[in-house]
Amino acid sequence: MGTLRDLQYALQEKIEELRQRDALIDELELELDQKDELIQKLQNELDKYRSVIRPATQQAQQQQAQQQQQTSSAALQGEQRTKRQAISAEPTAFDIQDLSHVTLPFYPKSPQSKDLIKEAILDNDFMKNLELSQIQEIVDCMYPVEYGKDSCIIKEGDVGSLVYVMEGMLKQLIP
Repeated sequence: MGTLRDLQYALQEKIEELRQRDALIDELELELDQKDELIQKLQNELDKYRSVIRPATQQAQQQQAQQQQQTSSAALQGEQRTKRQAISAEPTAFDIQDLSHVTLPFYPKSPQSKDLIKEAILDNDFMKNLELSQIQEIVDCMYPVEYGKDSCIIKEGDVGSLVYVMEGMLKQLIP
């Protein structure tokens, strides 16, 4: 009889040990998911950083080369010129009355999609300073478009007037 009790006690200990291991596995899986999420956020930040730094670095190098050329030609001519750059985001000939009758299209979307689009806009260095009403209008006007695998949607240096927000399982992109 003592042997059966010993076996039952040993079985209970093993069951408890398995429960503890399952709990530990659950904790580690949760921690892994959190770290994956952090890695994804950091990867997004790194991509944003690269998208700003690379063009800025290239532009600085081009300006430095131009300044060297200008300095050498100015030394020959006795005068120096500085190249100026300007960016204008609004049209100069613009009448607000022309837009009073315009109605913007509305495309229904899930709250998750709305949040994703809003977060993408707020993460964008050029759009994050818009008013919340403007951001909401942009979110409402955005519509889904599906592209096939390996499709080229937009490439660096393209001129365009569209805003893209990628929605989907980003974890699938990370090996």
